[in-house]
Amino acid sequence: MDKITMTVPLVEMDGDEMTRILWQMIKDELLLPFVDLKTEYYDLGLKHRDETDDKVTSEAAMATKKYGVAVKCATITPNKARVEEYNLKRTYPSPNGTIRAILDGTVFRAPIIVRGIEPCVRNWKKPITIARHAYGDVYKNTEFLVDRPGTAYLVFEDEEGNTRKEVIHHFDQPGVLHGEHNLDSSIRSFARSCLSYGLDTRQDVWFGCKDTISKTYDGRFKEIFAEIFDAEYKEKYEAAGISYFYSLIDDIVARVMKSEGGMIWACQNYDGDVMSDMISSAFGSLAMMTSVLVSPDGCWEYEAAHGTVQRHYYKHLAGEETSTNSVATIFAWSGALKKRGELDGNARLSAFADALEKSTLNTIEEGYMTKDLALITSLENPVVQNSRDFILAIRSRLEKILEEA
Repeated sequence: MDKITMTVPLVEMDGDEMTRILWQMIKDELLLPFVDLKTEYYDLGLKHRDETDDKVTSEAAMATKKYGVAVKCATITPNKARVEEYNLKRTYPSPNGTIRAILDGTVFRAPIIVRGIEPCVRNWKKPITIARHAYGDVYKNTEFLVDRPGTAYLVFEDEEGNTRKEVIHHFDQPGVLHGEHNLDSSIRSFARSCLSYGLDTRQDVWFGCKDTISKTYDGRFKEIFAEIFDAEYKEKYEAAGISYFYSLIDDIVARVMKSEGGMIWACQNYDGDVMSDMISSAFGSLAMMTSVLVSPDGCWEYEAAHGTVQRHYYKHLAGEETSTNSVATIFAWSGALKKRGELDGNARLSAFADALEKSTLNTIEEGYMTKDLALITSLENPVVQNSRDFILAIRSRLEKILEEA
């Protein structure tokens, strides 16, 4: 069949380690044979970020603002060990954190449900969507080591030179300091994104933080959510038969574990990072989770929620066979292509994205899967495939679906 044409490119952000290897396999086997793929390419691999002093990350985010849709491979956020391993100039910030700060969006993550992979939590019957605030907190922190006795202060100076000063702690021994911030405008965008998404999908929204301890910082989140819900969404939610619920984060965790699922769980930035991994793992695998960053001005950035699969990458470099789950990365591409098709009125492109997702799920449901899924599947006698063979099995089913269509 003729390749599907694209009229507007999407932004492609390449990444690191094993996911970078899978990225190219997916393009070669599942995309380029069927789509005249148009992308504006940015290499966010750690070496290239170092070569550009991380400017490439900001450039990729600005390109996303220009074109409206992006797809991103998993990337390394370097620690001291990575600085030594890659001989970096410095410890660069999280690429995801940089992109989220520029786009000022909310990350929505939901498990990919497939027959044969049942949740570890037996009462979960519906997907749980994590809505993760995408600005500030620990991802925009300032921190340093304290190597001598002294007093740490929290100081704010306004534009007229007036200052506020509060004692943080008097150190009588070495320790560490850590400062975080957030913005009302970003919290408001986060609240509206979550509440709008709940209304669009007809799902309850649960939000939790720790305002009993962090009375000002977390308390501000609670106040803004309540203010926006009461003023803009309360009547709409009542008409739709859904609800907004706030409680402390520890109470929300307990309630989620006992629920049937089917809600949007709004989380602050770090909570969302941790809880999305918990949800994805409990539903089957870290590689079975969709993730999309949605900005207030209508930009969409799709990615896999997991890391770069470092252990498999070292095996790959050693010439050993790997069985790495590529489902989340495939769904990142399908999500971006589907959204590109929707925005451009390109029905063929959107239909192809649907076919790609269907062929991926069909492959698993027919018993062909990577090792991580074979260890937990309820299907009898699963066939464990290596990284490439799993993608090739998806391609054979994709070709059949496209031929029938």
